[in-house]
Amino acid sequence: MSVIVICGATATGKSDLAIELAKEISAEIINADSMQLYRGMDIGTAKLPELDRSGIIHHLLDVLDVTQDASVAWYQEIARTKIAEIQNRNKSVVIVGGTGLYIKAILDDLNFPDTDPEIRGALTAEAEKIGLDALFQRLEKLDPAAALAIDSANARRVIRALEVIEITGRPFTANLPRKASTKFPDAKQFGLVMERETLDECISQRVDRMWDLGLVDEVKNLLEAGITKGRTAQRALGYSQVISFLGGQISEVEALEDTKRATRQYARRQEVWFSRDDRINWVSPIASRLEVIMDALDLR
Repeated sequence: MSVIVICGATATGKSDLAIELAKEISAEIINADSMQLYRGMDIGTAKLPELDRSGIIHHLLDVLDVTQDASVAWYQEIARTKIAEIQNRNKSVVIVGGTGLYIKAILDDLNFPDTDPEIRGALTAEAEKIGLDALFQRLEKLDPAAALAIDSANARRVIRALEVIEITGRPFTANLPRKASTKFPDAKQFGLVMERETLDECISQRVDRMWDLGLVDEVKNLLEAGITKGRTAQRALGYSQVISFLGGQISEVEALEDTKRATRQYARRQEVWFSRDDRINWVSPIASRLEVIMDALDLR
């Protein structure tokens, strides 16, 4: 049974293509978007409503409360378990998402050391003292590749990367296999790519649509659900900006425009991260993406 990955930057059309492909090959879908794991985070993560999933079974959507925090190790274990269950039913798997580290965690054996409470405590205290931006700038100098993969507003992951660097004396990304897939050597990866100007426009339209669909009201509900008690969910793109707006720190217009800016920056980091993996076959919107992938898989 095949394992196929659909990856790429946000707003490139991964979710819709994954459904088209899953229908063609009778597959089930594994979510590899770190924020679509959370219940109630629907509009701001562009999570497809169940009615729009064409009857295709999706896994690892809505599995966490916004007060909980996910880890790469946790995701690796649960995703691989799901893949085994699907394959035992003689069905193929389509993994779809833009969280590069999660996709790599499925395909490859990551070798992260155990946490060191003393080092982590010192880094956490330092972040509170000098600010997360300063720590992120340090990460950019010590391991530029890790900085590309990690959201600069995600304190937990920034601190974890610096912790690994301090424990091992090596870059965080030195623990990430660069070549052969060690868990699923036959997995096929397809990356969706767009011209920069087109992608920027798609991002702008997507953010406007999120506001029209009621992102602000969604965040109000999540505030009641305790989103600010979790470290991860409250820093998601769009959600952190709306939380600042609702808290009176910025205007709604500023929240909207900052979401667009931050999403464009995130898309750039995604592009650079995925470009480092030479196993990915890149697919542009010029031709039918589904036909290109089916031909590459020799399924026509």
